[in-house]
Amino acid sequence: MYYVSTRDHSLQYTPAQAIAQGLSRDGGLFLPVSIPKLPEGALKEMTGMTYQQRAQYIMSLYLEDFTAEELGQFAEKAYGPDKFDTPAVAPLKKVDDGTYCLELWHGPTCAFKDMALQMLPYLLTASLKKNQEEKTVCILVATSGDTGKAALEGFKDVDHTKIMVFYPKDGVSDIQQLQMATQEGANVGVSAVVGNFDDAQTGVKTLFSDETLREELAQRGYFLSSANSINWGRVLPQIVYYISAYCDLLAQGAVTEGEAVNFCVPTGNFGNILSAFYAKEMGLPIGRLLCASNSNNVLTDFIATGKYDRNRPFYNTVSPSMDILISSNLERLLYLLSGGDDKLVAGYMKELSDTGCYQVSGEMLEKIQSVFVGGFSSEEETEATIGKMMDEHKYLIDTHTAVAFHVLEQYRKDTGDQTKTAVASTASPFKFCDAVLDALHVTEKATGTALLDQLADVSGMPAPQPLATLKDKKVRFTSWTEKEQMRTVVTDFLK
Repeated sequence: MYYVSTRDHSLQYTPAQAIAQGLSRDGGLFLPVSIPKLPEGALKEMTGMTYQQRAQYIMSLYLEDFTAEELGQFAEKAYGPDKFDTPAVAPLKKVDDGTYCLELWHGPTCAFKDMALQMLPYLLTASLKKNQEEKTVCILVATSGDTGKAALEGFKDVDHTKIMVFYPKDGVSDIQQLQMATQEGANVGVSAVVGNFDDAQTGVKTLFSDETLREELAQRGYFLSSANSINWGRVLPQIVYYISAYCDLLAQGAVTEGEAVNFCVPTGNFGNILSAFYAKEMGLPIGRLLCASNSNNVLTDFIATGKYDRNRPFYNTVSPSMDILISSNLERLLYLLSGGDDKLVAGYMKELSDTGCYQVSGEMLEKIQSVFVGGFSSEEETEATIGKMMDEHKYLIDTHTAVAFHVLEQYRKDTGDQTKTAVASTASPFKFCDAVLDALHVTEKATGTALLDQLADVSGMPAPQPLATLKDKKVRFTSWTEKEQMRTVVTDFLK
């Protein structure tokens, strides 16, 4: 199976080439030329598999230049007990008779990004070998909070690899910032960027398209790649947990084979929910995909009107990983729903760059609305949902997961749709102690890492070990840069 760019499908790449390169040189995103279908009986077969075995099975359908043995080894290492604190890896927790929570935060950084970023280093290093690449790869990452730490942790001290992470100054939680600032590893770098996530993301994309920079780094023995969800090696491992969740529902007798379920996904860059769409296209029985946004509700409006418009106020919210107005992975969906019309997609992306908006056709909007439902949660609604989940279900959730639960509640009220639904829980509540304590009506709060102990006392839940040990770690990275100077940060890092 070959891979192409969303903006020029005339060139074909192997899976290993697409993963190694990360982003196409024309600015487009790589995706497979076709979506493989799940073989008949595959879901029933996978109910008896471990998560690692399911990952091997599903990824092998997309990565034809990787052997089953390779992928099996990668899965065992990426999702092993030394990385994840539960054998289920991505456990499915029952909330009530019709609602389940897919917990994606049991990895080393306590966020769903671990599900992909523990796998990506194995895929990337193997890809470099298959491509006979001798230069050292430098991973550039823009993060709204969780991707940065997950990427740093995944790539620390990996041979022939360096990684530089940019995050928005004052745009992540204190715990998220501390996680990145204390990162260990000889090959890692971290810098804040003055501005928001979109500024950091646009800056990284600009560096990828800078031919002069590419030549300069090549002379030094480096080339650039990405660990953001613009890299297909990020999207693919995320497909696995949607299929795995359905298999768990089957195994529990919660659904019958072929019975449709809905998924509600808190969404910023559209990568997580795009993975669910791929699972649906592979044959997973999915009814509706609920795209849950916070006050930065550009996707909600897009799904309702077909107009994508980032020309709006930007809000720093209590769910910072979703504080995004340019949802990069939407480009992949546009390509798929347009039947692979690369010129159309390239035109939309140019309009977005030039004017900040674009309008899709009525036909495409109809296709989008046949699968996706958009909704958003205000700050007050998010906070209230955290309290409600604790009061009614004794279940502690983070701010992003609360956005999703609120959107699900509103969707059910508006439509009467009682289809069994799994909510993607994307982070441990302990990553956002301040906001969660506010939601639990705690008025006198601790500071720094003492917030972790306070939330543990209030909730009766222990803080995850990777977060509980932050107080013992040394702060290494405190620098910040203007977005115009990100190039200099990278070149200095790679001296």
